Amino acid sequence: MIRIKTVNYSEYLTEIRAIRYQVFELEQGVNPELEFDGQDEFAQHLLAYLDDQPIGTLRIRYLDEGNAKIERLAVLISARGIGIGQQLMECALEAIAQTTIKTVIVNAQIYIENLYLKLGFKPVGEAFEEAGIPHIKMIKTLGH
Repeated sequence: MIRIKTVNYSEYLTEIRAIRYQVFELEQGVNPELEFDGQDEFAQHLLAYLDDQPIGTLRIRYLDEGNAKIERLAVLISARGIGIGQQLMECALEAIAQTTIKTVIVNAQIYIENLYLKLGFKPVGEAFEEAGIPHIKMIKTLGH
């Protein structure tokens, strides 16, 4: 059974960091200084569990009164392909929809751009490299 919950970063730091370490540092070779950028303490975090094991995470940063950015979407390789990334994103979008935020931004890794397209995000501008990985900025406008 999959469940997703909003968690306090300082309480769930071990689980969040373990997932992101596996996905971003070990799998994708991202530099730890880029991955842990000092913004986690100020973000809202979601954790996904499969059979009570933490297997996915993301964070939401509220940039200003009109914009939020979803970042650091990570799902362990052993739990991919069953829609956990999409469920995390849907929960994040629901959380943001409870606020006055109108625009949600993601810097999507190109290889999972379709996930964001399915969720109503639109690509903006040219592809770019972040941490050595091709990304595209994508935006979704929320209709409150």
